[in-house]
Amino acid sequence: MAEIAAYIALGSNLSDPVGQIEQAWTQLGNLPNTRLAACSSLYLSKPVGYAEQPDFINAAAGIETHLSPRALLAALLQIEARHGRNRTFKNAPRSLDLDLLLYDGLVMHEHGLTLPHPRMTERAFVLVPLAEIAADALIPGHGRVAECLAKIDVSDITRLLGETVCASRCQ
Repeated sequence: MAEIAAYIALGSNLSDPVGQIEQAWTQLGNLPNTRLAACSSLYLSKPVGYAEQPDFINAAAGIETHLSPRALLAALLQIEARHGRNRTFKNAPRSLDLDLLLYDGLVMHEHGLTLPHPRMTERAFVLVPLAEIAADALIPGHGRVAECLAKIDVSDITRLLGETVCASRCQ
């Protein structure tokens, strides 16, 4: 299987969110047959759906992988579990959320896995960090990331200043 470009959204609002994201970047780079290729800045965003919770720290990662979409999703769920992710209710606070957004332009809808991620084009906290690392990436059925970003409100997301530890991990 050839190396595939995939993009992942990262989010956290519990238990040192910045640390959770930075650890997740390391763990993504340590997945078998996978290379961490790009990381966005960190962003602060308001919660969506369930408002009575802390703000989120969000980011995006680009990887090059030989893992299949299902194997990659399983690995992302294992990373979430290691970070203590509990799925108590929809839009609940979380220690770590990893969403597989894009997988080499693949379009699929199977139980537990839909590509591209079904709500990514509606969410500034996904598109803003993703546009930083992959503005020209194609979201099948929607257009380029930058084009989708231009159509949504980005007023509730703020870039955090400072360097992330991710840049030194990208190969």
